[in-house]
Amino acid sequence: MRNILFFLLSISLSIPVFCQEELTLSKAIGIALHKNSSLQKSANGIDSYESNVLAAYGKFLPTLGAGGSWDWTRQEIKGAGTVIVGGIPVQSLTNTNQTRNYQWNVNSSWTLFDGLSNIATLSQSKNDLKSAELTLERLKQDIVFQTTSLYYDVINNQKLLKVKEDDLKWNEKNLETIRERNKLGAATLADVYQQEVAKGNAELQIIQTQNALETAKNNLLYYLGLDVLTDYKFSDELTEEEQNILNSDLYKDYDNLSVLVNEAMNNRLDYKSAQLSLESSLNAVTIARSGHLPSLTANGYYTWRGDKLSQIDNSKSLSFGLTLSIPIFRGWAIDNGVQYAEVNAKNKEIDLNDLQRDIKRQLNTTFLNLQAAQKGLKVSESNVASAEENLKIEQEKYSLGSGKLLDVLIANSNYTTALTDLINAQFNYIVLSEQLKYYLGILDYSKFE
Repeated sequence: MRNILFFLLSISLSIPVFCQEELTLSKAIGIALHKNSSLQKSANGIDSYESNVLAAYGKFLPTLGAGGSWDWTRQEIKGAGTVIVGGIPVQSLTNTNQTRNYQWNVNSSWTLFDGLSNIATLSQSKNDLKSAELTLERLKQDIVFQTTSLYYDVINNQKLLKVKEDDLKWNEKNLETIRERNKLGAATLADVYQQEVAKGNAELQIIQTQNALETAKNNLLYYLGLDVLTDYKFSDELTEEEQNILNSDLYKDYDNLSVLVNEAMNNRLDYKSAQLSLESSLNAVTIARSGHLPSLTANGYYTWRGDKLSQIDNSKSLSFGLTLSIPIFRGWAIDNGVQYAEVNAKNKEIDLNDLQRDIKRQLNTTFLNLQAAQKGLKVSESNVASAEENLKIEQEKYSLGSGKLLDVLIANSNYTTALTDLINAQFNYIVLSEQLKYYLGILDYSKFE
């Protein structure tokens, strides 16, 4: 029996232990850029826009076609002839004729003028293609920012959980100290009960923070298209780049809102895409108005005909021609198309103006939030230092018997709150720095692809 247990234990120890897979910010962004379904659909749609451009070029070229036909005809005419039967002519009841016709042709058509519709269609297709490409790039920036925000939410809650765990350890240790002091008569029973309540509140804070952390993880993994049941490891150590952000004065670097707005108008890919969409809608107006103008088309045919396939080259014909089409009245269909295109162009212009105003609003709001976050970060750092010193003083006073436990608990609560505020302020400042880049249109996604 001992040998069997030893054998089973040896097998269990020989099984490799798999470490948790660490999910870094760079890796998370890379996954999002490759697995996001909206991004994949947008990338697939580029092919259709490129096809539209090629088709628009085709409208400037002549068409070329070829065709062939064959037909067989049998004709019967009653009493239309005589036949010789035994040397005697006898009138036949029917006369039968059979004919065959073979034909082969090559034809070409070339639109010489169509009211400038072909030129406007080419311009529209190019604008639509460029607009789609810019939209795709803006979507990549959006994915980078969304992933960054969700990732920092995880790290923020993870660091907060450590603060809550340290707070619980402090309360547990303090409870043991107070119980010992109570046994020695140096602390009242009320102090014991008071500390037990503080310990219970610390445990409740851990439960709430753990729930917030798991929720943040689920949101991130779901956005990345990963299994939310898979346990990933997240490093809560700030990188050198993040430390540099915390030590930088972003508000001073971006102290001119007008300059920020101009920079955003030059860099924002969605704004450039909206401008191209407006130009495309104006092209659509030109296309619709072309229906009022005449069109001119050149046509050419070359045909071979013959009663027999071997004689098809005996009869040939070549023809050229011009066709002029002048629209006079089409039941107001053209007017309706023009009006629809003009309304769509006006709406695109409104959308562009709305986006311009929204960009200003986004930058102004972020600018103010960044200013408040920077001040809040400095205040939080100062509060942590002050709260820590105050906690030491109150603990020392209580140990010497000149202080109250309530003052110690309040000091510890203030210290925990100060640490919590500092962590929130740090990540709020980091996310706002990324948000500002996103709103300025300078958020780099290429290094994650």
